[in-house]
Amino acid sequence: MTRTLVAVFAHPDDDAYGIAGTVALHASDPDFRFVLVLATDGAAGDIREGFAATRETLGAIRRGEDAAAWRALGREPDRHEWLGYDDGAVDKVPRDELVARIAAILAEERPDVVVTFGPDGIFGHPDHIAVGAATDEAFHRLAPGAAGGFRRLCHGAVPESVFSRWNDQRASMGLPVFEPTRMYHMRGVPDDRIGVVVDCRPVADRKVAGLLEHRSQHHVMSDDPADTERWKRVVGREWWVVAWPERPPGAPMLGDVFDGLD
Repeated sequence: MTRTLVAVFAHPDDDAYGIAGTVALHASDPDFRFVLVLATDGAAGDIREGFAATRETLGAIRRGEDAAAWRALGREPDRHEWLGYDDGAVDKVPRDELVARIAAILAEERPDVVVTFGPDGIFGHPDHIAVGAATDEAFHRLAPGAAGGFRRLCHGAVPESVFSRWNDQRASMGLPVFEPTRMYHMRGVPDDRIGVVVDCRPVADRKVAGLLEHRSQHHVMSDDPADTERWKRVVGREWWVVAWPERPPGAPMLGDVFDGLD
């Protein structure tokens, strides 16, 4: 019985951080189907000094990096959709249009699990927030009465306790700390909202191998991309809020986005 996961994110590298560990853990499962939807090609991303890209070429470079990242991880998407919206302007796309395009893919795939951004977008990025909200709406349009699939909707998140610990570590290392009220700064969610914690440590090396392929964005993805051991520790968990169905108070923590659906 095929178990289908659809991940909907805004930019190339959102996926490498957000869902790559989960995908790697399921890579050898012949019944696992992975569909990736990215709203933009990241063409408005920062170009560091000395990197061989221009504003006109960065989008194509980042598409290539994303494909290379999944090859490096060892499990490419079974279907990879690029919606082609302008990076940094997804929140300007008519809501009905964005919802309809995502819904069309979900209707074809009838996924068991859909993952996307929550209302905070993790970093407060308007593209993240717009993509997450549109995916939620598409899911809830289709889930009622669906003949199959649509069993769980999850939002990527960072627990407040982890966010605080990371910020304390950054301060102790003399690095800039995240200010959660500012756009593009990480923010946490209350720990009791987290419903799924995926232990990615067994595949952290593969996840980092994928992240290393996003060469154009290393300067914004990590304080020291060469320190792969530290990077492995940082990506050792993936956290999810179960947005639907409602998680009862006191429900046990799940260890995988598919847990409890068999």
